[in-house]
Amino acid sequence: MTHLRVDGDELVAFDRRHIWHPYASAVGDAPLFPVVSAEGVRLRLADGRELVDGMASWWAAIHGYNHPALNAALRTQIDSMAHVMFGGLTHPPAVELCRRLVELTPDPLQRVFLADSGSVSVEVALKMALQYQRARGHAGRTRMLTVRGGYHGDTFAAMAVCDPDGGMHSLWSGALPEHLFAPVPPAGFTRPLSGADTEELAALLAKHRHEIAAVILEPIVQGTGGMRFHSPAYLRRVRELCDEHDVLMITDEIATGFGRTGELFACDHAGISPDIMCLGKALTGGYMTMAATLCTDEVAETISRAHGAFMHGPTFMANPLAAAVATASIDLLVSGPWRERVATLAEGLREGLEPARGLPQVADVRVLGGIGVIELHEPVDMRKVQPAFVERGVWIRPFGKLVYTMPPYVMGAEDLATVTAAMVDVVATVHPEPVA
Repeated sequence: MTHLRVDGDELVAFDRRHIWHPYASAVGDAPLFPVVSAEGVRLRLADGRELVDGMASWWAAIHGYNHPALNAALRTQIDSMAHVMFGGLTHPPAVELCRRLVELTPDPLQRVFLADSGSVSVEVALKMALQYQRARGHAGRTRMLTVRGGYHGDTFAAMAVCDPDGGMHSLWSGALPEHLFAPVPPAGFTRPLSGADTEELAALLAKHRHEIAAVILEPIVQGTGGMRFHSPAYLRRVRELCDEHDVLMITDEIATGFGRTGELFACDHAGISPDIMCLGKALTGGYMTMAATLCTDEVAETISRAHGAFMHGPTFMANPLAAAVATASIDLLVSGPWRERVATLAEGLREGLEPARGLPQVADVRVLGGIGVIELHEPVDMRKVQPAFVERGVWIRPFGKLVYTMPPYVMGAEDLATVTAAMVDVVATVHPEPVA
């Protein structure tokens, strides 16, 4: 790992005075740790300490950091073209990336719209659904149906389909479009499906079908909304209901795409295809911001024949650098033993997190693919918990009642054991027991 001499105190001092961090107060003094380099599964702090990264930089750096194949892709591309507008032009990196995406995703998804970030890909998906319905003569279909407990991003339309009450965007209630919300999917990846599980969702579709443009949900795993897992059978039933009521199905695979749940895409567990799919995060291996919204020919051609164009166009759409590293990341993933690596992660997570199950602070412990979760009875105190992880040589970023990890796929058994041991120890010794 490259050793850089950096004054960490000066970095933090300037940061606290001038920089606003995500989901943070501009006048707070929450713990802040300056990173100067990263390699493999480790982050190096300005004071020389190294942390095993259990977060894969918000789930994106699936190959770890400073990977030679991804570095090479960027170096090669920058010598020919760093960026060019995508209006009226195309270029090899965009074509190659979209070729990979069409090949890897379910067969009906044949059209790719490239965007800047996961939230923007959701905005694009919602606009596609609305414009599609208008193109079919259904101008009254302006609402979305989703499930409680979901999270789809921080931009305005995306916030409107996040959980309206318990989610982080409840502050904006009254200012957002009002959509329809079915109950949280029943918990349990292997849970058998009963008729009651989708009864209310089906009733909402039947009652409001002439208002609904699409159903949007996170397949199999609800991420930031609570790290809950639901069954493939539930997802299959949602697909059936969408077909029955002639509404589009949008799957938000931003967190679950590219192998995180043990299948390449979470909808593969159910053997279904959505009409529109959102991808992001791991798309570029954590190197650059980029996202993709894929749709069927039916969606794309219906919009285009009626309106001539889909009305969206990010300035940095299909950025060649991002497209080149995304293609390299996908090739690196599918050419390697990703399925075995994720299965090994799952085994190590189950073994390593099991001791937390008996702690009085703990409500649940669950694992699916490369996702390990300790759910607590009470929210964590980040001022205490975050430094405690750093002291143990691990980077874990809890939120709410969740202490969780989504490590890079390349993490070895010893480092994974370090991560899980730290999670159990911090929960046991730092997080308080629930008050009787």
